[in-house]
Amino acid sequence: MTGYATWEGAAPGFAWTWEIRSVNARGLDIRLRLPEGFGALEAELRKRVAARAARGSINVTLRLSRVDDAAASGLDPAAIGAALDALAQVRAAAEARGFPMAPPSPAEILNLRALAESSAPAELPEMAVFLEDAEALLNAFVAMRQAEGAALKAVLSDQIDRIADLTEAARAAAAERSTRQADTFRETLQTLLEATEVDEARLAQELALLAVKSDVMEELDRLDAHVAAARELLAQGGAVGRKFDFLMQEFNREANTLCSKSQDAGLTAIGLDLKLAIDQTREQVQNVE
Repeated sequence: MTGYATWEGAAPGFAWTWEIRSVNARGLDIRLRLPEGFGALEAELRKRVAARAARGSINVTLRLSRVDDAAASGLDPAAIGAALDALAQVRAAAEARGFPMAPPSPAEILNLRALAESSAPAELPEMAVFLEDAEALLNAFVAMRQAEGAALKAVLSDQIDRIADLTEAARAAAAERSTRQADTFRETLQTLLEATEVDEARLAQELALLAVKSDVMEELDRLDAHVAAARELLAQGGAVGRKFDFLMQEFNREANTLCSKSQDAGLTAIGLDLKLAIDQTREQVQNVE
């Protein structure tokens, strides 16, 4: 199932962004992209992601950056005195050699890099801080997937209803076809009996075999059973994507057999509509966890 979420955090000297993305996949594939030095988080992150997702290709990324804190910088009074003493010495030496100097402005003095009092580099927060934000990220991720799943459930329910309606229409078409086939078989049998001498028992056996080969009631019964199973999966909830995958294969198998045995234009048309509905449902099932 697809999904996306972000979460931002900050501490003195640092800012970071968590991001998680997921796309459809048959199994669960977790990929982590963490800054250097964050390897200790990997095992716990994988454990927490796996506890919330059973299927999908999931990418989790942590982006970390340093933040300049203007309030952390100031002026070093000792450095100011030393800089002014140095400027006085330079001025005296220049004037002694006949190079008078204009007094420097306060702005020029402040631009001296030696006056900046650099605070100690900020220390990276504890790993627990990042795990707390990762937990919030996963909660947002799960909430988004649940909302998408609710919408997908409604779509799948409509498509399963469509398959059920087509199965019922196929059953009615098959009943009409059986009546026509019975009439055709009787007419064919009468013609053969009048035209040639045949073994009536053998002929009846062959006609019965043809009727069995064209009977689609078993396929329709199985389609009804698959519809019931699909509705149970929708009501069950949870991670049912793999079960739905298998069920859609069974749906498709029965629809193919129905079309191959139909021997009737109307029933074949319904069978093709049924295959289309099953294929559309199968595409949506790929989004189910």
